[in-house]
Amino acid sequence: METRGTSGLLSGLDIEQREWGFNMPDNQFHTVRGYQLLEINKNKLTPAMEDYLEMIYRYSRQEGYIRINDLARLLNVRAASASRMVQRLGELGLLIYKKYGIIMLSDYGKKIGEYLLERHNIIEDFLRILSCDDDLLKQTELIEHNMNSSTVYKIETLTSFFRENEEILKSFHLYQKKLLASGQYGV
Repeated sequence: METRGTSGLLSGLDIEQREWGFNMPDNQFHTVRGYQLLEINKNKLTPAMEDYLEMIYRYSRQEGYIRINDLARLLNVRAASASRMVQRLGELGLLIYKKYGIIMLSDYGKKIGEYLLERHNIIEDFLRILSCDDDLLKQTELIEHNMNSSTVYKIETLTSFFRENEEILKSFHLYQKKLLASGQYGV
């Protein structure tokens, strides 16, 4: 069975630790919001910024750019809001905003955008394996901003394991059905 082979991308682009030099002490407890704030402060990218970069990367792969109006439409935001965010991302050196609303990613922005899209796809694939088909996109979006690259890599490894071991995956799905039928499964 074919694997996606993205572990090279994830290990080569360990954004949290290598490129931005992040390290959070593991022995300190925080609330969920506290952990989220630490993550935001570590990489200076908010979940909204990540969504913009991912979308810009996703749609600029073919032509090399995306227009501000297209970006706003794809993200369901006003063009003025998209312009403000694009300016912020430009100030971080992640993209170049040109005349007539043309947005192009810098080399660094492309690397981060590639990672963000790959992270999205890995989590979405994992949720599919778990049969989490209801609101798949919404679930993926809510989860993806709260994981570090090490966890994403481990999820990718587990997903690849299930894809390469179809009998184990079938056994897992049968087990899920058994729990659901018995009423032990809370869904």
